[in-house]
This record gives sequence, C-alpha cells and structure tokens, in this order.
Amino acid sequence: MMDASRRREMMAPAVVSVVGLATIATAWGFELIGGFIPCALCLQERVPYYIGLPLAVAALLAAVAGARPTVVRMLLVAAGITFAYGAYLGIYHAGAEWGWWLGPADCGGNAPAVADVDDLLGQLDNIRVVSCTAASWRLLGLSFAGWNAVVSIFLVAVAMWGAFRPLAEEPAEVARSRA
Repeated sequence: MMDASRRREMMAPAVVSVVGLATIATAWGFELIGGFIPCALCLQERVPYYIGLPLAVAALLAAVAGARPTVVRMLLVAAGITFAYGAYLGIYHAGAEWGWWLGPADCGGNAPAVADVDDLLGQLDNIRVVSCTAASWRLLGLSFAGWNAVVSIFLVAVAMWGAFRPLAEEPAEVARSRA
C-alpha cells in the first residue's frame, strides 16, 4: 500500500495530466467530430499541451517510481511554465476575438500547398478561411480561446501548487501538540 506522502506527491501531476489530456482531446474532438476548423492561433494554442502533457506525465511516472521529489517538482515547474505560455496565448486570442487588441496579421486560416496555377484556381472554391478574430463558438460568453485560457490558468495553478507545496504535511494533532 502506498503511503499518504507518496499519494500527495502524485496528485498534482495526475490532475495536470488528466485535465490537460481531456482538454486537448476535446479540442481535437470539436475539430474532427464537430467540424470546427481551427485558425492558425488555435493551432498554436495546442503546442503547450503537446509539450506540457509529456512533462506532467513524466512527473507522474517519476512520482510513481519513487524518484526524488526535486525531479517531480522540476518537471511540474516546467509544465507550469509551458501552460502559462498557453494561458498567454488563450488570453491574447480571446482578446483579439473581443476586439480589445489586434490579432496577428498573418492569421487567416490554413492554406493547403499549391503545386501549380490550376491547383490554386481549383482550391479557391474549397478553401474556408478562418479568422483568428472571429469566435466560432461560445459557451457562457467564452470562446474556445477563452476556455483554453481558463483551463491553462488552472493547470498552471495545480502544477505550481504541486511544485512548491511543503514536502510533508503534518497531521493537525501533531502540529497542535508542538504549539
């Protein structure tokens, strides 16, 4: 049976791993099943998940394997920093959607590669340009980008809590007896 301090050591990386995986799976689900086409900035917002999730899973595996707490903590800090960048991207994207600031000048969708002029003319009828400044969906007033910012901030908080919390938490009765 696993002791309580070991379970506490695994909690933050497990939460970051599960919530992060659910988030990126949801993004892919909306794209592949729901038919929502991501803009270029949406695709950039996925990169922190592609980097942060392996870091969180590595932290979880290190905790399960009984690695030194410093290893787990450093991996959580790296994941937290990565998701902080994701939160920045989400806030930037949501702000551009709300018109608070300009979005990126090159954000206009994903154009496929063109072999020749005939290809280009044939593709013009089939290309759907997706703007970074137009939200394609909102729930409770937040777009995909807004929800990504919320989830990323949560992931940063959990990762940093796991990285910087005290190593051993004393039971309340032990702490009171020392007072």
